[in-house]
Amino acid sequence: MAMRFMNRHRYGRIGEHTEDPLAGVANLFDASIVFIVAMMLALFSAWNMMDLLDPNSEVTIAKKSADGRVEVLTKKGAEITVSRVSDKPLSGSGKRLGTAYQLPDGKVVYVPE
Repeated sequence: MAMRFMNRHRYGRIGEHTEDPLAGVANLFDASIVFIVAMMLALFSAWNMMDLLDPNSEVTIAKKSADGRVEVLTKKGAEITVSRVSDKPLSGSGKRLGTAYQLPDGKVVYVPE
């Protein structure tokens, strides 16, 4: 009689713990992915960079690193190109594209021909 009670009691406890203990971890992973995507969209919106996500837009960004190197990132449609600007004199044949003027406040204006 006592053995029957113990077996029934043991099986009852085993049946109660059939849930996967790692199921909660999967939910945390999903929640973190949603949080990361929401954070990216908020930052893009705050920095007025939503044009980077538009497949038909054209965006040009000039970036200067701490060591003084300048890179120009150009996005045309889905294609992104990175050009490094050099202060070294270059030579060769080419086509004149326009003229750049530096304003008194330091801004540079490029006028294409």
